[in-house]
Amino acid sequence: MRIVIDTNVLASAVFFGGKPYQLLQYIMESRVNVVASKEIVDEYEEIFDRLKQKYPALGIKIPLSNILAKFEIICVSSDVHVSRDPDDDKFLSCAVDGKCLYIVSGDNDLLSINNYEGIEIVTVADFLNRLERPE
Repeated sequence: MRIVIDTNVLASAVFFGGKPYQLLQYIMESRVNVVASKEIVDEYEEIFDRLKQKYPALGIKIPLSNILAKFEIICVSSDVHVSRDPDDDKFLSCAVDGKCLYIVSGDNDLLSINNYEGIEIVTVADFLNRLERPE
């Protein structure tokens, strides 16, 4: 199953744990395939650096480089413009070109779209429920 992960979900997983960390464990076990673009990776790195400075006492659960080694980094040619927040369109473009089934996010601007060209935009909890549901 191919997915795109919003930055807020990945940052929550690495710095704070909870359900996002459970999703990250599935990724590290190769139970879920994550697709990202260079633009998304750049955002991940920027936010991670900012969070490390803001919360120096928090331990990083898994280094970003180890996580990104599990991701498929693709070149994106789609140019989607549908989100209320134009910064979120990169996740939609990546999901389209990566032929993903889901975007996993905690961002209300993305979640309000709900579905774009057959790509469901869901919370971590919703995604985990779908992933763990017996066929």
